[in-house]
Amino acid sequence: MAGTFELFVDADACFRFRLRAPDGAVLAVSKAFADKPAAVAGITAVREYAGMGLISDLCPAGPPAAPATPRPKAASTPVPGVDRRVHDNDLRIRARALRRPTHAAGAIGVA
Repeated sequence: MAGTFELFVDADACFRFRLRAPDGAVLAVSKAFADKPAAVAGITAVREYAGMGLISDLCPAGPPAAPATPRPKAASTPVPGVDRRVHDNDLRIRARALRRPTHAAGAIGVA
């Protein structure tokens, strides 16, 4: 199952969209758009450019530096015995689903 784009109006009365994974997790939130057609054009651009987008590694070569101040603890503590990590094969399956062309036969809305 592929992710879902959700159009919504934010607190500043601007249009935005968010990309949700099949499990409901928010993967990305867009910039603010002045109107709905511009937001829909943004979704189209994301579909076109991100499907086969290359990865640019901008991280430093060495190990990450320790933060200067300790991070605050998360509001919720993890549930013992529940592993929330995502297996890399699951990520490959999700990426493959996102790379499928939406205009091919069998796509929703295509005769």
